[in-house]
Amino acid sequence: MKLLQIEEKKVVIFTDGSSRGNPGPGGYGVVAIYMDGHGEVCVDELGGREDMTTNNRMELKAVIEGLKNFIGYYANLKEYTFTIYLDSAYVENGITKWVSGWKKNGWKTGTKEDVKNQDLWMELDELKSKMNISLIRVPGHAGISGNERCDVIATMYADNLPVRLFTGRITSYPLDERNILELGTDSISLQKKKKSSSSVKAHSYVSLVDGKIHIDVDWKTCESRVKGKSGALFKKSTSPIDEKIIVEEFLKKNS
Repeated sequence: MKLLQIEEKKVVIFTDGSSRGNPGPGGYGVVAIYMDGHGEVCVDELGGREDMTTNNRMELKAVIEGLKNFIGYYANLKEYTFTIYLDSAYVENGITKWVSGWKKNGWKTGTKEDVKNQDLWMELDELKSKMNISLIRVPGHAGISGNERCDVIATMYADNLPVRLFTGRITSYPLDERNILELGTDSISLQKKKKSSSSVKAHSYVSLVDGKIHIDVDWKTCESRVKGKSGALFKKSTSPIDEKIIVEEFLKKNS
């Protein structure tokens, strides 16, 4: 199990975006992990919502807001490395492959059409010129705690549900300190082994029936519990931390 090492002048940022419809109401989530001026590891959770947006815009917005969080916090941004873990191929390809060509073409695509989400791409490109940014794409819904937490924040904002965001030292973080730093495997393997949630082995099945949370170890038991129950919610978890996140999500939806 690979653990992130949080070091001085090295910032880790997880991001994710979500939309209910494309376009439709959407949200973004950010979990930033960094070392403060006292040498303490800290966590900042960020999130936001737009009434009419797209998933791609929310993915971009998450990265932008994650980086902007440190403007003014650090006197010299160029002294720091900002590593962003994201599951969006659109954002990764845009930053690493497409932006330079778009700029040369006056923010036009190869087919002479206007670049979609140009306002956000221009903002992100400006941030990139001021900061040392690296990207690591991870598989979504694969039990990586930072990514899963961002997904919960983003979807709850998209659903216009109340979200409790954390800011403070990692020792006080509501999620397990070790789990939020887990990547599960090395980053190269993560990029090569992109798995959908349906192909990842289940840790448990979480359901909410008549206002009560149930956790089952097999799908058949969960299925029999939720089948025919109006308003029942259920989801497969892929790890203990994923289970906690789903429980939190269901309880907030039911509150």
